[in-house]
Amino acid sequence: MRIRRRLPIVFAVLLIAAAVALVVVLRKHAPPEPARLLPAADGFAYVNLEWIRAANMTGKLPPVSHDAEYEQFIQETGFQFERDLDRAAFAIHYPANPQEEVRFSEIFVGKIDGERFRAYLHKISGSVDDYGSTQIYNIPLEGRTLRVAILSVDTVAASNNSDPDVIRGIITRSRKLASPFGGPALLRQFYKHVPLASLAWVIFRTGSSADAAASRTVPFDSSFLFPQPAVVVGSVRDLGIVHLRAEAFTGSEDEAQRVTEKLKTFLAIFGSAESSVSVGTDADVKQLFASLKVEQRKDRSVVTATVPTNFIRKLVAEAPNEVEQQKERQAPAVPPQQKKPDHK
Repeated sequence: MRIRRRLPIVFAVLLIAAAVALVVVLRKHAPPEPARLLPAADGFAYVNLEWIRAANMTGKLPPVSHDAEYEQFIQETGFQFERDLDRAAFAIHYPANPQEEVRFSEIFVGKIDGERFRAYLHKISGSVDDYGSTQIYNIPLEGRTLRVAILSVDTVAASNNSDPDVIRGIITRSRKLASPFGGPALLRQFYKHVPLASLAWVIFRTGSSADAAASRTVPFDSSFLFPQPAVVVGSVRDLGIVHLRAEAFTGSEDEAQRVTEKLKTFLAIFGSAESSVSVGTDADVKQLFASLKVEQRKDRSVVTATVPTNFIRKLVAEAPNEVEQQKERQAPAVPPQQKKPDHK
């Protein structure tokens, strides 16, 4: 009799334990919360700078010069992106008209001084809208409106999408209890292909219909690789050495084979050109090219590579010098001052 009485209790405990385990598993495989706040879009990107700093991938960062506008932003808000930003998620909105520009929505998580940040936003905004208990700052910027909202003590949302409901939707989702089932449909469908513990990842649609708009923003037209619509999932992981992975989901094995062959041809040509003009190339660069691998897996074309940490650190160390040199090349030439005549 005692056993029969205990069975319902044991069953209830097991049921609760199974439910908790299911929630933990779902949350483990769910997109990060900043990404789940984003609206529906044609592409998504995410970076965890906290993990990148902890992995010390870039080594000691060199000093970076700030332009006047960014320096003023730092002085007034106390926020420095390279130091205080911990996580960032981006949504990419392709326009219906290819002649228009791609728009973006962003979620930033980091160390924010709310009072100073609000004061700065009030100062530069053209108007402020109240959406429930959250203020939306409308900032005129290059012929469009950038809308910014402070969601919590460490999270800020922004969007330059022309539809004001985009930022409102982000605010609404931020007030709800975080759910592993939340997030845009494209993100929910393909995030499961992002490897665990990825420091950064991207998920985006490509193909002839998307490239006309996307090529106006990024200097790479992928239509020669993807004449048919596809979804690309790319990721970066640190496993002692940095692993890069990109998968193109093409929708058919024949299309995946065509994409794979094009990639192999492209990499072979690129590798030959690199070898012919770069005698005595750095060992880290050689290791990167040697690790590149392209293969087909049913309806997917997969590219993998490993990047030596030293290679990344060299790129980071050289980047500020290249930026300064570019600024010098773009600066207008200043004629030498004429010597004043000596009137005696």
